[in-house]
Amino acid sequence: MALNDILSSAVSGLAAAQAGLRSVSNNIANVNTAGYARERVSLSTSVTGGQVNGVVVGEPTRVADRFLEATVYRRAGDSGRADVQSSYLDRLQALLGEPGSKTGLPARLDAITASATAMTGAGGNAQTVAQFTADVQDGINSLQQLKGDVSSLRSDVESEVGFTVDKVNSLLQRINDLNNTIVKSGGGNASANGAIGQRMSAIQELSGLMAVTVRDQSDGRVTIDSANGQVLLDKRLRQLSYTPPGQGVDQATYPDIDIRFANADGSPGAATGDKIDSAAVGGKLGGLLDLRDRALPQFSEQLGVAFTALAESLNAASNANTTAPPPNTLTGRSTGLTGSDRLGFTGKATFAVTQADGTLVAKTSVDFDALGPTATVDDMVNAINAGLGGTATASFTNGTLSISAASSGNGVVVAQDANAPSARAGAGVSQYFGLNDVVRSDTSTLVPSGFNTSDPHGFTTGETTQFVLRDSTGRKLGSYTLQPTTGGTFGDIVNSLNGSPLGSFGSFSLDTSGRMRFTPAASVSGAVLSTPVDSTERSSTGRSLSDLMGLTGASSGLDSAQVRQDINGDSSKLPLAQFQDSAAIGTKAVGANDTRGATGFVDKLAATVDLGKDGVTTVERFTAGLLGKTGLEASQAKDSKSDSSARLDDAVNRRDSFSGVNIDEELAQMVVLQNSYSAAARVISTATQMYDSLLAMVN
Repeated sequence: MALNDILSSAVSGLAAAQAGLRSVSNNIANVNTAGYARERVSLSTSVTGGQVNGVVVGEPTRVADRFLEATVYRRAGDSGRADVQSSYLDRLQALLGEPGSKTGLPARLDAITASATAMTGAGGNAQTVAQFTADVQDGINSLQQLKGDVSSLRSDVESEVGFTVDKVNSLLQRINDLNNTIVKSGGGNASANGAIGQRMSAIQELSGLMAVTVRDQSDGRVTIDSANGQVLLDKRLRQLSYTPPGQGVDQATYPDIDIRFANADGSPGAATGDKIDSAAVGGKLGGLLDLRDRALPQFSEQLGVAFTALAESLNAASNANTTAPPPNTLTGRSTGLTGSDRLGFTGKATFAVTQADGTLVAKTSVDFDALGPTATVDDMVNAINAGLGGTATASFTNGTLSISAASSGNGVVVAQDANAPSARAGAGVSQYFGLNDVVRSDTSTLVPSGFNTSDPHGFTTGETTQFVLRDSTGRKLGSYTLQPTTGGTFGDIVNSLNGSPLGSFGSFSLDTSGRMRFTPAASVSGAVLSTPVDSTERSSTGRSLSDLMGLTGASSGLDSAQVRQDINGDSSKLPLAQFQDSAAIGTKAVGANDTRGATGFVDKLAATVDLGKDGVTTVERFTAGLLGKTGLEASQAKDSKSDSSARLDDAVNRRDSFSGVNIDEELAQMVVLQNSYSAAARVISTATQMYDSLLAMVN
């Protein structure tokens, strides 16, 4: 080998050792840099004319495994979702209070039963009655407060959705810029490892916000797709576009998140046609959407169902009794019925007039079966008026029944027949019309409607109701705006819904109580229907389609519910006396100190209530199940957070164990490189001596 070849090989070895030492030094300097992947110099043999003449030093390369990195991205998405869900569900559980707390919802409901029991044992004195009505109002207030707190919680979630979208956009912009830097660095044959490391950290942060799929390209850039396969970044940047209808305010529905091409300044531009509309997007954003669109609305809806159970139980008891003395006028609530509607009652009820001391003045028994299946509400009113012979007058206006005694000193009583009690949709005539309710609501009938498919729906052309169907994850399966036409029936509405796009996900029907029922198909088991917008009103009664059909607990009337104002201010107005149906005219039919009806409150609170889609259950059992389920979900979310965090840490450790910097290994490598440097330097020194000797011989 010629001396020039020896020198060339030695110099290249010297350069290789220097390059290696630079990489080792860089690795040691970044030993504590998160996500940094160590570098190794690429070396290859230099061959010229078939002879080896040194080493070719290439660019430093990152020691990384893309499969380990992909695992980190995937687990970061799981961790992001679990973390945000655990946080908010823990806050929701905190709103419910500690188990056994005297201020919690279970304690409030237990207090109602306890005070009802106290009325039966203490003769129903004014103090125990006042305590009962106060406890009922406290129970309603607790439900309303809890619903308001959940609404505020949902508003917080919505605010965080907006912030998360902004953060996703900034990360996509950063990754796109790093893509361009890496492509340019590769083309210029310069090291792009620093930019690649920064890009990896940005992708890991992005994957915590939403689940993504990352693909490496031949030119050094990466492409990013969402979990649903929607392109977020290729050679062209996309941005998420989301404008909430009211920033930080609870809404009935929220717009989808659009995916748009980015303009030159990075702002969202033309639409790509893709949308993010469900929790399937994964990551923190997916967890927030699941909370906003499924978990929190479902809890609020179930609070409405709990109120329905409580109101029906209390009103069933109060409408079975009367006050002593009976009131001069009984005025119900709007039922949504008109005078020409099918009456729909079976059994019998007694309508009576008494003096202030309870002496019976007049009474009439209305046999609803005898009136016939075609009888109308007006027929019932006429039968009452004819039977009472002018001692009292019944009227029915805008869906509300009212009965007033002719004499200001007399009172009106409505009682069930002992052997054949009246009933429509499971409610007696007094309860159905709300004549003696203890709980009132301006926005609900508080009882099932009792309509059937042949009844006219009473809505007019131009009125609309929007239906939205979501699957068990909160993803919107479809929506439909119902537009009833004047003169149609409830059967027509059922047929329209079954013939709509929602009909492909299940079937609609009316149950025996007149509630609209949606039975989801097996493929979308757990799907939930809601009616966020409803402009319908049945025949000027103030009752909408969603009010009458009882599709969700959202139409329960909880927001405006309260103990009837005159009862709340005067304990003597609570119906506790029982009417003696066997009393003859001129004899006592209502006792002055009769409080036997207090037992009815205890019995009804312990009895089951038909809640339609939510089954037949008691108030206590339903509420306990609701709170227990919420606590279980919060506990499971906490466990999921712990597990996903541990899995993420494991994935990061595996990645860093493979690609991270180990000081001992680097120091050992430094010794090897120093020895290599010394060896190359000695070869150069030896070659120099040989040159000197050769020159001396020539001279």
